[in-house]
Amino acid sequence: MTTAGTILVIGATGTTGSRTTAQLTAAGHRVKAAGRRATPVAGAEPVAFDWYDPATHAAALAGVDRVYLIPPLGEPDPAAVMLPFLQRARAAGVRRAVLLSSSAIPEGGPAVGLVHQALPGLFDQWAVLRPSWFMQNFTGAHAHALSIRDEGTIWTATGSGRVGFIDAEDIAAVAVRALTDEQAPDADLVLTGPEALGYDDIAMTLTEVTGRPVVHRRLSYEQLRDRLAAHLPVEFAAILAGMDRAIAEGAEDRVTDTVRRLTGRPPRSFRDLVERRTRRGEPSAPEVSGTATPPGSGRRE
Repeated sequence: MTTAGTILVIGATGTTGSRTTAQLTAAGHRVKAAGRRATPVAGAEPVAFDWYDPATHAAALAGVDRVYLIPPLGEPDPAAVMLPFLQRARAAGVRRAVLLSSSAIPEGGPAVGLVHQALPGLFDQWAVLRPSWFMQNFTGAHAHALSIRDEGTIWTATGSGRVGFIDAEDIAAVAVRALTDEQAPDADLVLTGPEALGYDDIAMTLTEVTGRPVVHRRLSYEQLRDRLAAHLPVEFAAILAGMDRAIAEGAEDRVTDTVRRLTGRPPRSFRDLVERRTRRGEPSAPEVSGTATPPGSGRRE
């Protein structure tokens, strides 16, 4: 691995950003932990950064040669916000960029797919991480975790469709390699866990490991859209319900060897994640409210 220069991690307190920062600093790399509030992060230099405030960009980029990119949260057109910053980053000396996207969004697709398309033309060294759905959606401040806690139920329109759910720790481990290996991947990397699971499988695993009954209730696309629209803009609710419909049609029924190939170890299973949390006495669902954050929606870090 290379140790020269400083790595800017945008969204350093988020789901993958915090884990990437922790793994980088543990390995001895210099890290700037970027966020709107410049929150202190162990082993890293906190720095204020706001996608929508260009006045914060110069200080964040000072001395940086690599950057981990989390798209701005909830932004319907991230390319319009991100591309001017990326051009500035290149001019400031950044030579490698690693972008978090989604398995559901191809190069040139909607939202962050346009940033993906532009990245190889901006940087000689690059990677786009396209993880499947996060295992942490069942344990963090997300709608699935909340409905598990409150109702013992997972509500989806995925039918019997399967997903290669991935642990955020494994996404971070790939991000670290993409940022620090002598040779950048220069590739689009689809990341999954070790197996594709249906939501029935998820409910069964949670029941078996935690001892608390959890069931998967199957909704139609329209039922899920209307359920989500009670809490979200109707257009966004339709997008989320559409992602479930795509799962039902088999869009996420795959596994890849990317985690093993880049990190040298297999990805962690969902059962292992739940068992580890249970052994540590962590709750199986959060104590705070939140909103579902699907991959590539611009709402995950």
